[in-house]
Amino acid sequence: MKNVHDVIVIGAGPIRIAAAAQFLSRGLQPLVLEKGTSAGSAMLEWGHVRVFTPWSYMIDEVLKKVNDSTFGLQAGIFTRDLYRAPKAWDTLEVGGVVIGDVPSWRVDNMPYGGVKDSGLGREGVRWAIQDMTEERLMVVRTLR
Repeated sequence: MKNVHDVIVIGAGPIRIAAAAQFLSRGLQPLVLEKGTSAGSAMLEWGHVRVFTPWSYMIDEVLKKVNDSTFGLQAGIFTRDLYRAPKAWDTLEVGGVVIGDVPSWRVDNMPYGGVKDSGLGREGVRWAIQDMTEERLMVVRTLR
């Protein structure tokens, strides 16, 4: 018996993995093909670790895998059980955790930035103003 897939995704970098997730959300069965020394090697090479698996089975392993990366920009956690979200927040070594959306989701006024090899500092309105502000001091003393 042949395996039948609705779509084949060639490559497992961050964009193609996101595309595979979209296919799944639309009820299509993707087959993701990648080249590498181990499963997920392309994701690790790009510094993104996106693992789609039932939470209850592998969450500790997944959180460890994310933390094992030299990068730590942001993480996206998809769960219907918001009581599980704090575990990801408490465990992940990343600049931000987005619950219910992709890690790149943001609005302008929220801080955005990473830890480890994902860069220095933060983006956002507050940090932009801070970066463009030069602090100065003026002291006035009067003689009596």
